[in-house]
Amino acid sequence: MKRVVIVGGTGNISTSITRLLVREGYDVTCFNRGLTHAEEIPGCVRLLQGDRNDRAAFEELMLREAFDYAIDMICYNGEDAQSDIRAFRGVKQLVYTSTACVYGVDYDYLPVDETHPLRPITPYGTGKAEAEGVFMEAWRSEGFPVTIIRPSSTYGNQVGLVGNVGENNLWIDRVRKGKPILLCGSGNTPHQLLHVDDAAKGYVGTLGKEHCLGRAYNLVREGFITWRQFHETGMRALGRTTEMVCVPLEVLEALGYASRGFTTTIFGYNTIYDHRRIYHDIPEFRPTVGLEEGMRGVIAYSDAHGMIPDSDAWPMDDMLAEYMLSARHLTDGVTGR
Repeated sequence: MKRVVIVGGTGNISTSITRLLVREGYDVTCFNRGLTHAEEIPGCVRLLQGDRNDRAAFEELMLREAFDYAIDMICYNGEDAQSDIRAFRGVKQLVYTSTACVYGVDYDYLPVDETHPLRPITPYGTGKAEAEGVFMEAWRSEGFPVTIIRPSSTYGNQVGLVGNVGENNLWIDRVRKGKPILLCGSGNTPHQLLHVDDAAKGYVGTLGKEHCLGRAYNLVREGFITWRQFHETGMRALGRTTEMVCVPLEVLEALGYASRGFTTTIFGYNTIYDHRRIYHDIPEFRPTVGLEEGMRGVIAYSDAHGMIPDSDAWPMDDMLAEYMLSARHLTDGVTGR
């Protein structure tokens, strides 16, 4: 039985990866600090508790275990990557979790493929791009067997549902209370969302494929959806409707929304990533979870676990929605130009 370790293993995507690996017959170990209880992790999964920032202990333990494969979900910068290279010498493959944020939002063309220049604009994207550089240099110089996965937006039980503006799951409470949903710009900017169970197919599908070594993959499904369509789908899943109010990106930036979600750094921009490389190289990656179906499951889980925030705690959203709605009527009764 092939042995695989997941550094992390109980997070948003990694919980689904862990479950799929077990179903596929792998001997699965998770290495993490043991701080997150994951009720969805199969009982046969072995847990190694530790802190990857204690680099000497982490590297010694991974070398001693001599795993066949490794999947790192929590490598965030170049130093983490260098530690991984030391820790996983001898593995057949290391799958590194990067992010589509490494591209930034200043695109030369759409859809953005894996050869596009990396121009990250956030500390998170910058750290991930730095780690990619370390891994790819090790691949070129010594054949270190790395595969890079760049997810876009993934959703699932662990983190809930993103929204175009604001914190995860917050828009759900707004719909239920009949409050308008805030959209950035026209609300017609395209985006790609992937259920974590589908994302897991991309990770597990890379294992053992030599043609995936030294390559990066956008982890996205074919096609895209606008944020307006996303929230319309969410309202169908909830069985309720409410207004959607458009707010210019510049206004959201001026009002401090940069600290709330990803609107000002990615969700407010056209983001379409090319799916063709992963579809070609990893035929196991064929997403099947429809958006409305996936939303219903995540909403039910979030309700059961108290993960729907109270939108009344963010009065700025209400004031902004009221202001934008009033602005629609500035020309009421005006007959001339």
